[in-house]
Amino acid sequence: MPKFYARRRLSILAALTGLIASVGLFNGPTASAALPTPVSAATARTYLASLTVATESRTGYDRDLFPTWITISGTCNTREYILKRDGTNVVTNSACTATSGSWYSPYDGATWTAASDLDIDHLVPLAEAWDSGASAWTTSERQGFANDVTRPQLLAVTDNVNQSKGDQDPSTWVPSRSAYVCTYVRAWVQVKYYYDLSVDSAEKSALTSYLAGC
Repeated sequence: MPKFYARRRLSILAALTGLIASVGLFNGPTASAALPTPVSAATARTYLASLTVATESRTGYDRDLFPTWITISGTCNTREYILKRDGTNVVTNSACTATSGSWYSPYDGATWTAASDLDIDHLVPLAEAWDSGASAWTTSERQGFANDVTRPQLLAVTDNVNQSKGDQDPSTWVPSRSAYVCTYVRAWVQVKYYYDLSVDSAEKSALTSYLAGC
């Protein structure tokens, strides 16, 4: 079992973030909501210092080992839930499919009015999670990670931007919109910390540099 189940060292801010997100889960997301606010830069720096630095291995990785998408609320699966959470004036049908709305992609600053133009990004990619510890998890635990709507891990973004990011970590990719980089790296560290995932040396160096400027 991953160590993250025994970890309860989240800051007060992180705990409140989880509580707010949990309330949203039971009541349904609001159209104007967005990524759960990540921990502060200072907390992220503390978290980063505690993460294990290790060489990553992708041996045995298969995306199907991280089941997506699952039912989150009512008829809404994870993708539909995040689209509703991150959009404005989102209208859905009885199957929870978004039929209209507006979405702002914080990675590149683009606005879209068709849900088909958006991907749901795993901020810490599934392959990256596998490389840094998730290979030892059960399928159920990997499913929880892949569909985590409580941590700042899932975000609706421009589809081709998400595809360009792929499975890269912050040593080779951060959002092109510089105003969002601090939010991105704080969220990255929070997710890695919560799930007790390691970082490689280049990743830690990049995160340290970005956080120093936050």
